[in-house]
Amino acid sequence: MSEAEEEGQLQDYSVDQLAGAVVLVLGAVAGLLQVIWMSKCHCKVNLCYIFRCERRPPTEEEMKSLKDNLKDKKDAKALKDKEKKKDANKDIESLVPKKNTEDNSPKVKIDISENEDLM
Repeated sequence: MSEAEEEGQLQDYSVDQLAGAVVLVLGAVAGLLQVIWMSKCHCKVNLCYIFRCERRPPTEEEMKSLKDNLKDKKDAKALKDKEKKKDANKDIESLVPKKNTEDNSPKVKIDISENEDLM
């Protein structure tokens, strides 16, 4: 074999190295597509006439309704969190014994004095 043929040959790679390379390439392409799709610009995606998709940014009216929906959800979540906090406090209060203001328990008095007889 001549030197020109040996230089053009690839080394022997394992299947896991090939899989890693494929995953890296697909991840890069997917990341690029996600950036394009999440942008506020108008874009069309055409994948070999099999998959066609078009994205238009929301209008001002749609944005207002989305903001109102978001605000309503935040308010509902805040109210729900407040109710959960109250319920948690009630649960804690039920676990702690209440102080008895009326002391009806019998009192026992023990007189400890030094008796020389016992010693």
